[in-house]
Amino acid sequence: MNPVDYFRIPSVSSRSFKVWQRNKDVFMKDIKLNFLPPFLEPILYLLALGFGLGKFVESIDGVPYARFIAPALIAVSVMYASFFECSYSSYVRMYYQKTFDAIIATPLTIEDVIAGELLWGATRSMINATVMIPVIALFGLIDLKYSLLIIPFAFFGGLLFAAIGMCFTAITPNIMSINYPVLLFITPMFLFSGTFFPLSALPVPLQYFATAFLPLTHIVNVIRTLSFGVLSSSLIFDVAWVLFVGVALLVLSINLMKRRLIV
Repeated sequence: MNPVDYFRIPSVSSRSFKVWQRNKDVFMKDIKLNFLPPFLEPILYLLALGFGLGKFVESIDGVPYARFIAPALIAVSVMYASFFECSYSSYVRMYYQKTFDAIIATPLTIEDVIAGELLWGATRSMINATVMIPVIALFGLIDLKYSLLIIPFAFFGGLLFAAIGMCFTAITPNIMSINYPVLLFITPMFLFSGTFFPLSALPVPLQYFATAFLPLTHIVNVIRTLSFGVLSSSLIFDVAWVLFVGVALLVLSINLMKRRLIV
C-alpha cells in the first residue's frame, strides 16, 4: 500500500451505526457489571491517593491534592475504556469470534465495521466519564459549572484513544502482542501526563515530549480545567490537538484495518 493510501479518506456509511448498536446490545446484557468499574475506581483511587497519600502532599498551585488528581482519574478512565475496547476486545471479535467476518457478509463494508467499533470505543469512554463525574462530585472535588462539558469531550477523547487502539490491533500479529503498546505507551502516559503530579515537575525536554506526543496530557488538561470551573485560552490548543490528531488516527486506523482484513 502506498504511504498516501494510509491517510486516504475511507468510505463510511451510516450503516456503521449497526455495528455500534450490536456492541451496545452486548454491553447492556451485563450492564451492572460494566458500570461497576467506573463507579468504584474513583472511590478507591481517591481514598488511597487523594485522601491517603494526599495527607502527606502539599497543595499543588493552591489546589488540594485530592482535587488535583480527581479530574485526572476521569481522563485515565477515558483512555483505558476506549483503548482496551478497540484493542483487546476488537481483536477478540475480529480473530476469535469471527464477528467481523459475519458482519462483512452483510451489506456492511469493512470501513463500516471498523467505524462502528471506533464509535463504540468512544461511547465507552463517554459512559465512564458520565458515571464518574457524579461520584467525584459527591466528594466535593469537582465544580459542576462547566463539568458537564467533560461528557461530550470524553467522546472525542475516547475516539482518539479508540483509533490508537485500533491501529495497534491492525498491526499486532497476535493478541498477546498488544501487551507491548500497553507497557511501552499506555502505562507511561498514565504516569507522566500530568495525572498525579504537574508536568512542571518533569525535566523541560520531557515536558515538551509529553505535550507533543502524549495524548493523555491534553485530555487531562481539558478535563482538569473544566472541573475547576474555569475556561482558559489554553483549552483551544488542547482541544485542537485532540481533534486534529484524532481525525488523522481515525483515518489511519480504518485504512490499516482494511489492509489487514483484505490480506
